[in-house]
Amino acid sequence: MLGQVIALVVLVLGTAALGVWWSARQGAVRAPREVPAGIDWSSAGITLAERVTFVQFSAEVCAACRSTARVLGGLTGSSSGVGHRELLVDDHLDLVRKLGVLRTPTVLVVDGGGREVARMSGVVSDTQARQALNRVPLTAGAEADGEGQS
Repeated sequence: MLGQVIALVVLVLGTAALGVWWSARQGAVRAPREVPAGIDWSSAGITLAERVTFVQFSAEVCAACRSTARVLGGLTGSSSGVGHRELLVDDHLDLVRKLGVLRTPTVLVVDGGGREVARMSGVVSDTQARQALNRVPLTAGAEADGEGQS
């Protein structure tokens, strides 16, 4: 009986620790992955904004994707030179593989020159989106001079 109680306590504590770890990862701004240089965003149907574009990979049956899209849409509406493009993973499998997207929603923060500067996975809050936006200098669009866009 004592062994079963100990096993149950260990199971509950392990599950709680896993839950805390998982919650801490939701929407966290991380460094970009190493991906092949020269992603042609225009061939994927993405026109980049002048300063930064949030490229969101979503799935049709993803509630977290809809929530993240609302947050990013609100931020882009209130910030100059900031855009938001949402792509369905099913329609862009080649890009998903090339960029190493493993879950939805995944948001890539792409500067005006087409370079990924940050990445977020899971539900993104307004605070986390602003933190990612702050990783791109205000002059990024001017320095890039349209590089990577068509």
